[in-house]
Amino acid sequence: MSALSETSAQPPARASRAVVVGGGIGGLTAAVALHQRGWHVTVLERAASLAPVGSAISLAPNSLRALDVIGAGDEVRDLAAWQGDGGLRTPGGRWLSRTSAAEAEARFGGPLVLLHRATLVATLTARLPPDAVRTGTPAALADPGAAGRPARVSIPGGELEADLVVAADGIHSATRRTLFPGHPGPVYSGFTTWRIVLPLPGTEFASHETWGRGRIWGSHPLKDGRVYAYAAATAPAGERAADERAELLRRYGDWHRPVPEILAAVRPEDVLRHDVHHLAPPLPAFHRGRVALVGDAAHAMPPSLGQGGNQAIEDAIVLAHHHADLPAYSAARLPRTTAVARKAVRTARLTMTAHPVAVALRDTAITALSAAAPALLLRGFDGIADWRPPQPPYAAVEAGRTR
Repeated sequence: MSALSETSAQPPARASRAVVVGGGIGGLTAAVALHQRGWHVTVLERAASLAPVGSAISLAPNSLRALDVIGAGDEVRDLAAWQGDGGLRTPGGRWLSRTSAAEAEARFGGPLVLLHRATLVATLTARLPPDAVRTGTPAALADPGAAGRPARVSIPGGELEADLVVAADGIHSATRRTLFPGHPGPVYSGFTTWRIVLPLPGTEFASHETWGRGRIWGSHPLKDGRVYAYAAATAPAGERAADERAELLRRYGDWHRPVPEILAAVRPEDVLRHDVHHLAPPLPAFHRGRVALVGDAAHAMPPSLGQGGNQAIEDAIVLAHHHADLPAYSAARLPRTTAVARKAVRTARLTMTAHPVAVALRDTAITALSAAAPALLLRGFDGIADWRPPQPPYAAVEAGRTR
């Protein structure tokens, strides 16, 4: 056994030890935040490398402010592609609602930005010691620990002990199942998604999401000249096509520009497809013993608000703030993430509506409300994008404020 810690009521004389299970965005952010507070951190990642699958991530002002706490906010803002003007469209190209980057920044005190996940992973990893991340290392929780004993994590060839285990092992988290065996786990959200990142020189367009009947499409330019596109459609769980590019052409090939141009440039191997799952009933807590859950392991939600990664980053920063009081971490994060997850489920039901009458009523209502209140789309992020972390540089601003 490799002893990584001893426990006491006060911080031990030597550096406290944390083991992070999972090297995704939530786990890496937690690792950086704890490292900057003087912890000795070990990140265990099952995959052979930290290179994420080819997709982008949208970061709202709430997560960018969280990244400011670890000194990464401005770097990410500089690296990110600014979404600029955009909005909602119909498959024929008609705009249902328009938004602008200036309106978003004015409303939430910061921009909405888009960048490749690999860029964010590299930015976070660069803030860790070179030996902090162990790839190709599957891990399992052996003992959650308690006030009088450390937590233990099994790895090939032995065990690690820690003052804190951060479970960032994703939607199918084995750690969550160990801590809360009575929880039913993730359920199918009713739709599947496709994601594409590819170069598309010479094609200019405004960022947009297009809502059809039980189908959506999104196209967004990245700063490096590539395009991030995604699609979602209601489908039976587990359904797959022999050629996913051909499937996208069948479903979206006659939609407005630039959808046909994007699909014409796609190779079958460029397309990633995943069914969407979420945690329907919330967990009773985000901690047990010396273990804390972050990200999808704690509160997996549909991507309809683009908040999955944002909430994972929030989790990580708040966990570092409450590292000595995990019940306080649960109390700070459980109500907020439950509310965001439920809103994401409601939004997904609206976007995935397939009945023609319901679709017509939805589109008419969005158009009318957008004409009367141009900031309609942005209002949906009130109480989400305006969140501020409890640590500096925002702690003084948060005094007396309810998160």
